[in-house]
Amino acid sequence: MSERQDNTWDQIRAKAGPYPPAAYRFVQQGLAHTVEMIHGAEALRGPSEDESRHVSGQQLCLGLRDYAVERYGRMARLVLGRWGIRRTEDFGRIVFAMVEAGLMRTTDDDTLEDFRGVFEFDEAFLEDASA
Repeated sequence: MSERQDNTWDQIRAKAGPYPPAAYRFVQQGLAHTVEMIHGAEALRGPSEDESRHVSGQQLCLGLRDYAVERYGRMARLVLGRWGIRRTEDFGRIVFAMVEAGLMRTTDDDTLEDFRGVFEFDEAFLEDASA
């Protein structure tokens, strides 16, 4: 990693907390998943002049939940927990730290509060009793 990249990650971790790099990659990949889910695959190629790829904090949390289940299945809660992600507010802290580092963007209406209490991890990541 270059010194500049090291400084960027140090800045992000100082802002968001000691989440491992895998947690940040997960949020970036989960954002792409959420954008595709909400706006369609065409949106991943970039917005046209009159459209946006924006997703709200709530939409992103729900998309990250779905992405975690898709990617890790019944282990999703355990994987996220090992990264220190135990509440939807953790997603928000990661997002806003990445925004501050210039790796993501928000609108003027987006706030960290948008990520508060979107869902309970205990309920969202229940093991499938029928499996």
